[in-house]
Amino acid sequence: MDLFYQLRNYTYFLNKYDYYLSDYVETYAYNLLPNHFHLLIRVRQKIEFVERKEEFPTRLDLERLSAGEIVSELFRRFFMSYSKSINIQQNRTGRLFQKNFRRKLVGNMSYFTSLVYYIHNQLKHHGFSNLDDTDYPWSSYQKFLLQRDSKLRKKEVLEWFGGVEEFIKFHSLNHNTQHIENLMIEL
Repeated sequence: MDLFYQLRNYTYFLNKYDYYLSDYVETYAYNLLPNHFHLLIRVRQKIEFVERKEEFPTRLDLERLSAGEIVSELFRRFFMSYSKSINIQQNRTGRLFQKNFRRKLVGNMSYFTSLVYYIHNQLKHHGFSNLDDTDYPWSSYQKFLLQRDSKLRKKEVLEWFGGVEEFIKFHSLNHNTQHIENLMIEL
C-alpha cells in the first residue's frame, strides 16, 4: 500500500518527522519510497529530553519513561498524525502503517557504513528501474552533496566516508549488503 500519493506528501512527511522527532533523534540517512521508508537514526540521551521539557511537543512522563520508550511514543504520534492527514486527503479510513514500529541496534561502524549505502540504494534494491538513486529527491543522498545547513548529520557521515568525493565514490560502487541482513527490517 502506498504511503505517499502526491509529491507534497513526501515534504509533509519530512516536516512531520521534523516536528515530532528531530529534537530527540539524530538522523544519519533516510529514503522515502512510494510504499515504505528507511531511517538510520540515533536516539539522543534522555538527559537532553529532560533539559528541554518545556519544549516537548506532547505530554509524557519524561522522568519515568526511558529514552527509547519516549521516542517510540513520538514515532507512534508521528505516524498517527501523518495517517490522519493521508486518510483525509485520500478519503480513506483505517491504518496506513500496517506493522508496529521496530528498530535494530547498529553495533559497529562497518554496519553503519553498509546501512548508509543500503538506504541510499533502495530504488535499485526494490526494482524501481525508472528512477536513479543518486538523483532521487526523497533520499538523504542528495542532501549530503548540498552546502546547506540541515538537521541531517551530514558532517559526521561525510567525515566517516572521508569527504564528499569519497562518499560519492563509495556509493557509485556495487556493494554487497548480505552481511547486514540481520540488521534489516523488511516488512
